Amino acid sequence: QVQLVESGGGVVQPGGSLRLSCTASEITFSSYTMGWYRQAPGKQRELVATIASGDFTNYADSVKGRFTISRDNAKNTVYLQMNTLKPEDTAVYFCNAVRSILGLRYNYWGQGTQVTVSS
Repeated sequence: QVQLVESGGGVVQPGGSLRLSCTASEITFSSYTMGWYRQAPGKQRELVATIASGDFTNYADSVKGRFTISRDNAKNTVYLQMNTLKPEDTAVYFCNAVRSILGLRYNYWGQGTQVTVSS
């Protein structure tokens, strides 16, 4: 059974930093595009950042220059380094793994980890 397990969330003051981790099991991790999404109360889930199997990265405009996504294929883990956090970054952050092969799409989500930015 595929599992994506996030960790690293918590409460931090504005301007602070957090690093999220997501470890995957039962997938060929290196073949998947990994991503982080977030959902704030009353809002739709939105893209934060993705990293493809070839390490190509993509970021939402709201986090460019502050967040960095990276992956360690040997550990089946994707990271999200979040710096200069703002109150508007408060949300539940979800890990995502997606892959398309032979016309089939494989898409998996983690349970989410809460990030709260507050003074």
